[in-house]
Amino acid sequence: MKILVFGASNSSNSINKKFVSSVSKYYKEIDDEIQILDINDYELPLYSKDREKEFGIPPTAVQFSEKIDWADFILISFAENNGNYNVGYKNLIDWVSRIKGRKIYPDKPIFLLATSEGANGGRSVLEIAENRMPRDGAIVLESFSLPEFSKNFEENKGVITPLFRSQLEAKVRKTKRSMAQLLNKEQH
Repeated sequence: MKILVFGASNSSNSINKKFVSSVSKYYKEIDDEIQILDINDYELPLYSKDREKEFGIPPTAVQFSEKIDWADFILISFAENNGNYNVGYKNLIDWVSRIKGRKIYPDKPIFLLATSEGANGGRSVLEIAENRMPRDGAIVLESFSLPEFSKNFEENKGVITPLFRSQLEAKVRKTKRSMAQLLNKEQH
């Protein structure tokens, strides 16, 4: 299985990238290929119809869409800025959405995550993503929010609070079962 992983944040020290990278380790099977992206590698000019008309779709947006197309399964952890998507992520998907004939996540199974330092754990942006992603073509298999990141996560251990760890692991098992069923259907 080909797994695409990224934090939907343009912070150079993103806790969401740390979190989703840690979660991706649950999916490391012998035949799995995992690519962890940094959306800072896909920085684009601020989207506007005027720029699109004058310059067209930037190659960087196309490259990001090709990464999405490559994947069988996608893990995304959302940073929350003022209760919404991080501007770096939002701008990137705005450009990708303008590629002719394209849904952003065409029939891609996705596990949505979020974390923050607050008690809400990025829940507001996660709810936005849960509602929006199906319209962008995604098949949302599951979602999980981790509150108080620094209290509940350690760099080399992942989620350290037993309750949150067991909730996350149950959702990982569920997504693995769902992916096995989806991949089995494709082979038949």
